[in-house]
Amino acid sequence: MNRVIRSSGRWLRGLSRAALGIVSIVALAAPGLAAADDATLYADATVIDGTGAPARAHQDIFVRGERIVAIGASGTIAEAAIARRVDLAGRYVIPGLIDSHVHIATPPNNVRAKAILRRNLFGGVTAIRDMADDLRPVGELAREALTGEIAAPDIYYAALMAGPPFFQDRRVLAVSVGVQPGKAPWMQSIDDATDLRTAVTLARGTSASAIKVYADLPPHLVRAITEEAHRQHFRVWAHSAVFPTRPADVIAAGADTVSHVCYLAYQAAPVILAAYEDHTPVDEALLAKTGDDPVIAALYRDMLRRGTILDATGSLFVREEAARKAHPERRPLRCTGTATTRLTQQAWRAGVPISTGTDYVAGADRQWPEVHEELLFLARNVGMPPLQVIRSATLIGAEAAGRGDEMGSLERGKLANFVVLTRDPLADIANIRAIEMTVKRGRAYPRSSYTPVTKAELGDDDGD
Repeated sequence: MNRVIRSSGRWLRGLSRAALGIVSIVALAAPGLAAADDATLYADATVIDGTGAPARAHQDIFVRGERIVAIGASGTIAEAAIARRVDLAGRYVIPGLIDSHVHIATPPNNVRAKAILRRNLFGGVTAIRDMADDLRPVGELAREALTGEIAAPDIYYAALMAGPPFFQDRRVLAVSVGVQPGKAPWMQSIDDATDLRTAVTLARGTSASAIKVYADLPPHLVRAITEEAHRQHFRVWAHSAVFPTRPADVIAAGADTVSHVCYLAYQAAPVILAAYEDHTPVDEALLAKTGDDPVIAALYRDMLRRGTILDATGSLFVREEAARKAHPERRPLRCTGTATTRLTQQAWRAGVPISTGTDYVAGADRQWPEVHEELLFLARNVGMPPLQVIRSATLIGAEAAGRGDEMGSLERGKLANFVVLTRDPLADIANIRAIEMTVKRGRAYPRSSYTPVTKAELGDDDGD
C-alpha cells in the first residue's frame, strides 16, 4: 500500500510539474495572464509619473509580479539584467487612469458590466470608484478583477446612506431585489432613530471602501454619519449638496470627497432645496457674472483646508446640455455646461484637488472609456495643462479612492499600473488614445487584443 501511495505521489508531482509548465506557457502567451512572479523590464520610455513632475526621457521601469521594483535611467537597473525586456523606445508611459465616479450595477447586469469594464481596461483605466450599486454583483466583479479572471480595472465601491424619501427611487428597487428598500447593508435608510454605529458596521461588512452620503439628509445627520464612519476608519464620499444640506455643511462635516461641481452652486441660493427629488435648476444669475464667485471661493478655501477632493464630473453636464438642445423635452439640468466649466475653472485656480469622474455610460458606438472625455473637458474647457490633467486622472483619483499609497503614480513599491502610449500626451491630451498597451498589476493588456463592446452587451438600441 505504501508503495502505491509513493508511486501515486510521484505521478501527481509529475502531473503537477507538467500542468505548471503548460500554465507558464499560456501565461507568457496570453494577454493579461502573466505569471505573478514574472520579472519584466519596460525599457527606454519617457515617463510621466503622475505627480505633476516633468516628464523624464529614457527611463526603465522594472516590474516583478504586481509591483514596480525600480525606475531609473535606461541601462542603470542592474537587478533587471535577467528580466524579460520590453523595448519602449519612443513611447510614453503614464500611470493607469482612474475613473472616480461610475455605476456598473444599476440595475445589475453582469454582461453589461463586464463589457463596460473591458472597454475601460483596454482604454487605459486601471481602477474605478463605483459610487453606489447593488454590491452583491459588484463585490464579485471586484474579486474577479483583482485576480485577473476578467479584463477589468480594480473596483473600489461605496455603500450608500440616504434619508427615507430617497428609498422611493426606482433605482433603489433595482439594486435591492430581495431586501426591503432601505434595509440592505449596501443601501441604508437613515433617520434620527438609526443606530449609526451599527449602520456603519453593516456597511463595512459589504467590503466597501467608503460610505456614500447621497440625499435627503439634514446637516446634523450628514455630520453624524461622517463622524461615525471616520471613527471606524471608513472614508466618506458625498454629493456636494445632499439636500436639504447645503454644500458648506457637507464640506464642514468632513467628507473626504464631494461629487458634482455643479451642485456647489446651490450654496448661493437663499433657500436650499428641501429634497433631492426636487430638480429645480441652479439659479445661475446668483453667481458672479465675471471672475471668481465669492460664495464659491469660500467653499474652495474650506475644501483646501480640509484636503477635500472634488469629483467634478464636468463632462457629464457639458454633454447633457448638448443632448438637451437636441431633445428639449428632457428634464431640465441642475446647471448648464457653461456654469459647470466656470465652477471647475475656479476650483483649479484655487488649488482644489480635482479627480476625473464621469457618472454616465457611453453607448456601443464609443470604444474609448468615458473618462477620456473628462480629461478632454479639463484640458480644453477648463484650460488645465496636460501634466495637471494626468495628475488629476491618476494620483488624485487614487487618493479619492483611498489608495494613494498603492497606485496613481509611477513609484517604486507601488502597483505596476500604467499605460504605454505611442504619442506624447503632453503635446495633446487627446493622445491619451494612442494606447499600445495597458499594464495592470503587472499584467499586460495590448490594445490590439481589445474586443469592442457591442450593442447586445450594453443593451443599446441607438448608441449614445
